[in-house]
Amino acid sequence: MLLKLYRILIMIMYPFIGVYLAKRKAKGKEDLERFGERLGYAGKERPDGQLLMMHGASVGESLSMLPLIELLLQEHENLSVLVTTGTLTSAKLMKERLPEKAIHQYVPIDHPYCVKRFLDHWKPDMALWFESDFWANMITQTADLDIPLILINGRISDRSFKRWSKFKCFISAILEQFTLCLGQTVQDVERLNKLGAKKTKCVGNIKFGASPLPADKIILEELEKAFANRPRWLASSTHAGEETIAGNIHKKIKQTEPNLLTVIVPRHPPRGDEVEKELKELKLKVARRSKNDKIEPDTDIYLADTIGELGLFYRLAKIVFVGKTLVGKGGQNPLEAARLGCAVIAGLNMENFVEMTINMIEESALIQVKNEQALEEKIIELLSDSEKCKKQCKASKDYATKEAGVINRVAEQLTTYIEAIK
Repeated sequence: MLLKLYRILIMIMYPFIGVYLAKRKAKGKEDLERFGERLGYAGKERPDGQLLMMHGASVGESLSMLPLIELLLQEHENLSVLVTTGTLTSAKLMKERLPEKAIHQYVPIDHPYCVKRFLDHWKPDMALWFESDFWANMITQTADLDIPLILINGRISDRSFKRWSKFKCFISAILEQFTLCLGQTVQDVERLNKLGAKKTKCVGNIKFGASPLPADKIILEELEKAFANRPRWLASSTHAGEETIAGNIHKKIKQTEPNLLTVIVPRHPPRGDEVEKELKELKLKVARRSKNDKIEPDTDIYLADTIGELGLFYRLAKIVFVGKTLVGKGGQNPLEAARLGCAVIAGLNMENFVEMTINMIEESALIQVKNEQALEEKIIELLSDSEKCKKQCKASKDYATKEAGVINRVAEQLTTYIEAIK
């Protein structure tokens, strides 16, 4: 009943969705050249042979797909892959990193006509859905065409479970469309079962199998030279408010560590102007990567407001604060920094990574802090004690790499379904 009501509401609200999308275009949040894809119009021809569709909401999900895509393409020579995401950043990263025989399209808005247009063109033989981006029309219309749907790395956070439990009929109608649901954790599997999934299994968190974030070797050497052996720390994937926290911490530590360099990588690079203004109001000297600013001896903050270069800075700064954990909710994935052997620090807001956070703390792979002062104290401690910092880095890397075989386990679950494609 609720699913039918959702479809009716989407049909009625279509003109308003157009207004919403127009505002997003005006704010630079939509790809103007490829906007037709959001309405279901294909930007490319469908490749011949078997086509496996993979959908993830944004950057994190799409990056976690890459090792699985490479493995499946190696194992199944007649297979091609169609990756769909919804953000500009993820589209740019997929353009740079997708292997041959894999293409990217923007996911269409969840309107029946747009979804039908998309499916009529691409005719996927099988669809993989990553984590929790449940678009009702896209999922149910795919299932209506007898296309096998498999949920990969399914995640149901505390907040989502409480919300979906109030609308169990709705989420159940979506989850029962999946042929198989692979949960990130045992808890996720239990929640998927309670919400209506028919067949579930846990083979591990696919994010453990991701490759280390890449870094251009030449650029890395150039930046290492520009950093000039200065003591440094990194605030990565920051959200509004956390850049000011990083700036305040820099000013305090600089009193005893005058050569300190703080690197800030905002989660959303278009916020560069806003972040620079906030930092300069703190009387800090800022060099912006997006403007090719030179790093001077008296540069306080290196603002890396670019896309897809976080791998550089995890290699350059071994003390890392993971953003969206002191301000905002949900947190960011700490594995990317841990995989590259960083000492990882996060705030208390790790709702999307509860089990991972608990396990990392138990294995001394993550330092959790409750506020700005505690973060400052930990950074000072790691900067001043190189042996402790090295030990923390090793623990993080050991944790992040211990389940690399998860990609093979997920691929094994998919093999039967892929081989059944005619």
